[in-house]
Amino acid sequence: MIRICLSVLLSVFLMFSGGSAVLAQCEGRDLLAGLGAEKAAALEAATAAQPFAAGNLWQATRGDQRLTILGTYHLADPRHAATMDRVAPMIDAAATVLVEAGPEEERLLMKAMAERPDLLFLSEGGSLIERLPAEDWAMISAAMQARGLPSIMAARMQPWYLSMMLAMPPCAMGEMTARNGLDQLVMDRAKGNDTPVRALEPYDTIFGLFATMSFEDQMEMIRATLAYDAQGMAEDIQETLLQAYFRGEARRMWEFLRIESATLPGYDAARADAEFAQFEEVLMNARNRAWIPVIEAAAVEGPVFVAFGALHLAGREGVLNLLEQAGYTVEQLPL
Repeated sequence: MIRICLSVLLSVFLMFSGGSAVLAQCEGRDLLAGLGAEKAAALEAATAAQPFAAGNLWQATRGDQRLTILGTYHLADPRHAATMDRVAPMIDAAATVLVEAGPEEERLLMKAMAERPDLLFLSEGGSLIERLPAEDWAMISAAMQARGLPSIMAARMQPWYLSMMLAMPPCAMGEMTARNGLDQLVMDRAKGNDTPVRALEPYDTIFGLFATMSFEDQMEMIRATLAYDAQGMAEDIQETLLQAYFRGEARRMWEFLRIESATLPGYDAARADAEFAQFEEVLMNARNRAWIPVIEAAAVEGPVFVAFGALHLAGREGVLNLLEQAGYTVEQLPL
């Protein structure tokens, strides 16, 4: 069962979220700094076991096909300016830019949400107030109010969507609707060149993934997220995600969260490992595998610039390793 904390879900669509104006109000600390020797050694070993474990900018070639691959941070940070200075010539040289969700997918997503409120909100059965124990709802209500959102709205949210809200610390809520992350900057650059921007997957992919999860699984995700919140770790995780990204350590952060999750109430190493493995398969690996034919098809037409959340880069079924298995030579580029 997938019950793990939604803080790790930012790897998929809120990966490494944060913003310059908002982060000024956050006071988290980098949890990867100053680890004890034993924990640091375990973390380094787990990270080193993964292919392509560090780095955000890569090149993959196969014959005359050339891919430039950028792992992104989906929301705002002033350091994106330096990244764009580095990759702008690569975007300009591309025949196609591939992203997780292009302009057309964003349009279809907004249309679907307007026409189908059940995608984000409960349309059948009682509200969460009616369906949850009073103590669970009290914690959710308090957490939502701390984020400036009315609890009555939360009562009708799909549990997975509510988990997304709760995974963002109160100080970072302003960035939830921002459109100035690295992915958007890449698309803006391509648009300025009239370079085609295509999507790696259909707009409703994420909805389909969550539709496979039971109500109880989604509620367990909320409870695990609240456990981090109750320990005062939400801002720390946010800061750690932010700093890890700009060090090119997305996979190291994933392994850190997996190890730390074993310390949550009701968890041990076996349960955390099993749930992270299932979570990775459903929300990362399966998508990575589906992206490879899309990337290969675009590569036939000329140079491709590919941008997606940084956690999709590394791992045995990360995009880079899958490309290598498909016959590409994969090399890290300085960033």
